[in-house]
Amino acid sequence: MKRSLYLAAVAVLFGAISAEAANEPYAGAIVRKDNAITPKADFRPGNMTDIMPSLNDKKKKNEEKQEVYFSADELETDEDNEIIKANGNVEVIRGKMTLVSDTLWYDQKNDKVVAEGNVVVKDVDGSVLYTDSITLTDKMNRADVNKVKVIMRDESRIWADTFTKKPNSNKQMRHASYTACDMCEGKSPLWQVDARKVNYDAKGQNINYNDAVLRIKDVPVFYTPFLSHPAPEVKRRSGLLMSSFGTSSYLGRYIQPVYFWDISDQTDLILSPYFTSDRDVVLNGQYRHYFYKGEINAEGSFLKDDGHYKNKKYQKYKRPGHRGNLFLEGRYEINDYWVSHLDINYASDVFYLKDMGIGTEDDAWLTSKIAFERFEGRDYATIEGYYYRLNSLQLKRLYDKEGKEVPLVAPYMEYEHISDPDKYGSYFKTNISEASVYRDDDELKNAHRATMINSWELPYVSNYGEQYKFVASVKSDMYYIDDYRYKPNSTFDGNLARVFPQVGVEWRLPFVRATEDTRQILEPVVVAAFAPDQENHKYKIPNSDSVDVEFDDANILSLDRYAGYDRNDTGSRVSYGFNWNSYGNIMGHTSAFIAQTYKLSSDSTFMDAMDEEDRFSDYVGRIYASPNKYLDLNYRFRLDKDNYELRYSELGAQVGADILKFYTSYIYLEPNQNSYYKTKERKEVYFRVSSKLTKNWSVNVYDRIDLSDDDSGQIENGGQVVYEDECLQLAFTAKKRYYDDPSFDDDYEFGVSFFLKTLGGFGSK
Repeated sequence: MKRSLYLAAVAVLFGAISAEAANEPYAGAIVRKDNAITPKADFRPGNMTDIMPSLNDKKKKNEEKQEVYFSADELETDEDNEIIKANGNVEVIRGKMTLVSDTLWYDQKNDKVVAEGNVVVKDVDGSVLYTDSITLTDKMNRADVNKVKVIMRDESRIWADTFTKKPNSNKQMRHASYTACDMCEGKSPLWQVDARKVNYDAKGQNINYNDAVLRIKDVPVFYTPFLSHPAPEVKRRSGLLMSSFGTSSYLGRYIQPVYFWDISDQTDLILSPYFTSDRDVVLNGQYRHYFYKGEINAEGSFLKDDGHYKNKKYQKYKRPGHRGNLFLEGRYEINDYWVSHLDINYASDVFYLKDMGIGTEDDAWLTSKIAFERFEGRDYATIEGYYYRLNSLQLKRLYDKEGKEVPLVAPYMEYEHISDPDKYGSYFKTNISEASVYRDDDELKNAHRATMINSWELPYVSNYGEQYKFVASVKSDMYYIDDYRYKPNSTFDGNLARVFPQVGVEWRLPFVRATEDTRQILEPVVVAAFAPDQENHKYKIPNSDSVDVEFDDANILSLDRYAGYDRNDTGSRVSYGFNWNSYGNIMGHTSAFIAQTYKLSSDSTFMDAMDEEDRFSDYVGRIYASPNKYLDLNYRFRLDKDNYELRYSELGAQVGADILKFYTSYIYLEPNQNSYYKTKERKEVYFRVSSKLTKNWSVNVYDRIDLSDDDSGQIENGGQVVYEDECLQLAFTAKKRYYDDPSFDDDYEFGVSFFLKTLGGFGSK
């Protein structure tokens, strides 16, 4: 009902109509169907905007200048009584507003306009009003409408017994109803809001309701004697929003009122504290500010933990007395070239986000960042700083056990320049990088690195369709290392420099086979990389940015397979493989890729990191198949080169239609003792079944299971039931998590959300 009064008022779009016969009575005359000639009335647009809602004086003056177009099948004038009557297909158009009726009277003596019979008013915002009669009086400052119906632009509907517009621009509706649901003849809408009286306060721009009732299927479920909210023309205003409530194993029962504070047009504050049964008051809020060239968005919470828990699972690990979190994002355009970013993610302890059920609870790290980026032509530069905070109990145990400190990176700098291509298509690329890492633990105090990579690239296509790319690069590094201990009784301090040249060539030759129904492309690929067999100085240079070594289909054809700068992809090698793609009406899109690497030199630090002793690598590849809309499959793998056993396997597949759809994913990773964290075997499967039972009802359930030999068992399961139509959404969710950490065992979560279109809703955790 929030826009009810405003949209009902479009029935009185047109104000005083002043008419007089033209000096030439037959000029521009209207010809009736019986070929009789009726003099045309001259309708002047003098007071047509007087009864429109919520218009200021300036807008009224502008509206008065708009021309009014009028047409009817016939026009009658009663000069004695000063009455003008229009009959048959009466249409009045003013700007983008239109009034249509069967009959229209204008009583000049009594200052009264009446439109009757199938009255339709189309407003500029797309809403349409229907009624049988509109009466305008009191110099067109008063309007009376009976039995009015309005279909709004968003297809929501309102109807009322009476509508009155008063001389002071206030408006009133009696026995009004509003719904955003579709209406079927003879049936009540799914929900509607009824009010005995609705008043529009033009000066205060408020809409006030008396005796408002929310009905679901014509059954009253909520009543309030008085309700007030800003009028539709008010874009923002301070006030209460929908509250939420629920229960939580940590907070107990809670209710969360929400207050919106409109500080200015560019600044607002949302205060949403939790009033809980177990944790007293939890402060919570969000602050937003928009600059001309940037914005800030901050949200956070704070509570005092007294250490008393009704749920025994919280008693094993003591929480700190003062707990909270802060998430802040900021962006500011300094000038046409430089942009700054600020991203702060903080939590007081590793349990807080899980206890509160905040969105990033499953992230292992909370990363805070400040950055300055420059964009100009083909140049890019950035200066960044990173601060990390643990958000995982398992990682905290690892760091505490091994005496490691969470690193601080500041500054981290990158600069990249790409030259314009010459007449042969070749171009130069320069990349400069610097990083300073501070840890101050038993393994490393700090490390500083400066790197420059100069490269040249030439793409080339031969007359036979062969695609070549030639690359030559030189990477130069300088390090200052402070107290780096790679193994016990082995410490390095000091400066170190290294130079690493590399040359590469890539060759492709696509073969195309086309038929009426399909097009297939088979493309052999060969990539050769030539580099010296250099030592990566792992006893002197700490590995800060190239820890995660992955040998897979994504990087097998890359010249540098490391993710960072601290390790060089030394040694020479040749990688070869096949790409196959099929497109068509029968098989849809299907593709496959498989590749292998052969070491030309005996020393390759990347392959050593992957525990590869032979010159031939394992086979890596991927398969994608989407022959139709009922099947979508993506599979990635790594096969042992000798016995073809899977060393890495990742599957994602979705099968079925909306009535019944299955999704499964599976991942297998062999144990890796060469990685930084000495990972165990990972074997995990995920199932989800969803069904759109009817047009409005849907259900889905899922299960996540650990299949590894050491830690097999369920990880998480749950489901959701949803009802959704054009005006209502109702969802029930349930979830249970089986954490490795006993402090989170048997953690159930339940949720209910209820949303009414255009009115809002509420939910619980």
